[in-house]
Amino acid sequence: MAINIVLFEPEIPPNTGNIARTCALTGCRLHLIEPLGFSIDNKHLKRAGLDYWHLLELEVHASIEAFMEKYPHGPYYFSTTKTDKLYTDVSYEDECFIIFGKETAGLPDRIHENHPEKRIKIPMLDHDDVRSLNLSNAVAVVAYEALRQLEFPFLK
Repeated sequence: MAINIVLFEPEIPPNTGNIARTCALTGCRLHLIEPLGFSIDNKHLKRAGLDYWHLLELEVHASIEAFMEKYPHGPYYFSTTKTDKLYTDVSYEDECFIIFGKETAGLPDRIHENHPEKRIKIPMLDHDDVRSLNLSNAVAVVAYEALRQLEFPFLK
């Protein structure tokens, strides 16, 4: 029993390292969609994940198409600011995939257009000077809601 966290073209090593640590400590699988903005051997990535890397189930995919070809049935959820559906408004399933976009641009429109009913967002103030939460914080918020709904399978 697990959920899957998917990072589409992540750019900032410490964010990915923090997310890897969250995944390692909760039993979530982490999927990285290339191209990455860093090397997986990057010292900042390793430092942010501390010494939890051996606990992490990690897959790296050459593209979003390769990822979806490997996991064609999802179920998928796409975190975005471009929807009215809150992350708490859905019922997460065991083995679901929660997909997050890159830090500077989010997910491409082509992905949004193919899955409009599966978009979710974290509520926040609508302000011209801010775009969204830090990626690692957003992953933690949504992942813990999904894990809560699944009754925290890592505790069993």
